[in-house]
Amino acid sequence: MMSGQMAGWVGALALLGATAVEAEDNVAAFDWLAYEGEEAATPVPPGHYRNPVLPGFHPDPSIVRVGRDFYTVTSTFSWFPGLPILHSTDLVNWRLIGNAIDRPGQLDFSGIGTNRGLFAPAITHHEGRFWIVNTCIECGGNFVITTDDPAGPWSDPVWLDFGGIDPSLFFDADGRAWIVYNDAPPGEPEYEGHRALWLQQFDPVAMRVRPERTLLVDKGVDPATKPIWAEGPHIYRIGDWYYLLTAEGGTADQHSQTIYRSRAVTGPYLPGPFNPILTQRDLPPGRPDRIEATGHADIVQLKDGSWWGVFLATRPFAGQSTLLGRETFLLPVTWVDGWPRFLDRQQPVPLVATAPALPASTGAQWDSWREEFAAPPSNEWLALRTPGGAPQWQVEGGALHLAAGSAAAGSLGRPAFTGRRLRHHKAEFTTRLAFTPERRGDFAGLLAFMDETHFLAAGKEQGRIVVRLRTSASDWAGGREVAAAPLGSDGPVELKLALDGGSARVFWRTEGGGAWQAVGGTINVEPLASVHAGLFTGLVVGPYAFSPG
Repeated sequence: MMSGQMAGWVGALALLGATAVEAEDNVAAFDWLAYEGEEAATPVPPGHYRNPVLPGFHPDPSIVRVGRDFYTVTSTFSWFPGLPILHSTDLVNWRLIGNAIDRPGQLDFSGIGTNRGLFAPAITHHEGRFWIVNTCIECGGNFVITTDDPAGPWSDPVWLDFGGIDPSLFFDADGRAWIVYNDAPPGEPEYEGHRALWLQQFDPVAMRVRPERTLLVDKGVDPATKPIWAEGPHIYRIGDWYYLLTAEGGTADQHSQTIYRSRAVTGPYLPGPFNPILTQRDLPPGRPDRIEATGHADIVQLKDGSWWGVFLATRPFAGQSTLLGRETFLLPVTWVDGWPRFLDRQQPVPLVATAPALPASTGAQWDSWREEFAAPPSNEWLALRTPGGAPQWQVEGGALHLAAGSAAAGSLGRPAFTGRRLRHHKAEFTTRLAFTPERRGDFAGLLAFMDETHFLAAGKEQGRIVVRLRTSASDWAGGREVAAAPLGSDGPVELKLALDGGSARVFWRTEGGGAWQAVGGTINVEPLASVHAGLFTGLVVGPYAFSPG
């Protein structure tokens, strides 16, 4: 019989498909997993904060204030659980309190790639109820979910009859509700990335949109320049004006944030005299402490009347390359002649800035952590796609037991894998692994996963520690071998994956400590960077087991 703690663990891991693993399965046991961020942090004086406020894979942030509490949600694509809900009282220190998509019956990500699934959620609060509108790419289209408690549970999706992506819900003072979104332009697109922003009225009681729609923006701020990817729109009523905040320029280094306003919610919307109101594309590429790809913002007003905004950006280690993916940053919003602005021209996003005057909040510990698999777990664990099919998990005796699955990391199946976000350019993941490969090709260890075509796996095969890397669709779905070291026995081993920008090292040692032994030399993992993998996600690292069956 399991202890109460272990039973609690199994219940918590149910989100990831945790259940009993049959005895005859080829099982890997992970006693613990530890993380240590090793890069030198910029000192933060009293009354200041460090950007990003949500380090690691946290793109497309949307934010809402309810009294003294702030809630934000970010994109997760085909990771499960999806749509993390984070809480703060000071906008700086955030804690994950739940996931809006936390039940297999809500959505089905089966068979879709890592860069599909849940794009750009938008969170709203109205008359005591929380709302999220979102798009599930290749898994249903646009939907709305609701709850009275942002920690969950959230409702099952209600599907909405309109196309496009990036919907955002706006409740007007007159009681009407509207959804603004990005879709194809009227007529044929004139060039790649030619998009438009549309508005439809929404009935929050019947939970459906009215069929008529209104064109708000075609192309972007300056149509003559052929702007691309007008997206991520939000509408706000501020005084006598309706403001339309939207991204433009694509989600790479040309990303930007733009602003329009109108006297009526349906338009016409005219762009502000100072656009974009947020970008880093006008700064020299060789500057130190670069922050790039700023955009996809959402803004919120504090009780004192000031405004702040969250937005995504990247911290490249070289060129546009980062393993961290797109992260969430925070900046104050100033108002100039009735228009909001994040930054002036050629003004860099600060890594350290003055914090808002708000009640202190307790944030999560992301710099260093150790999961012992013996107490209620962190809620930071992720897995690929929706749980289902054969059992993969069991927690027993202070270890995570993972049944080797037949889905390789490079497949569109559901690999036997669970991990947590990389949050530093320089970091180490360490674990203790007990695994006896039963046949040729059996593998268990650590997987550092960007997407199906970009990952590194380090672990035990028959008689060896092996490192496998996949950087191309032409590579085998389990990755090509790039380093190996012989093992003297099949006993437990400790593994270490050390990441530093675009480099990785793998080490191992026998149970009980001793000197770490390198598996090969430095491995170039710059090809795993998100700029090569669709730009959307960031590296997730954790236990993985594979058997060809």
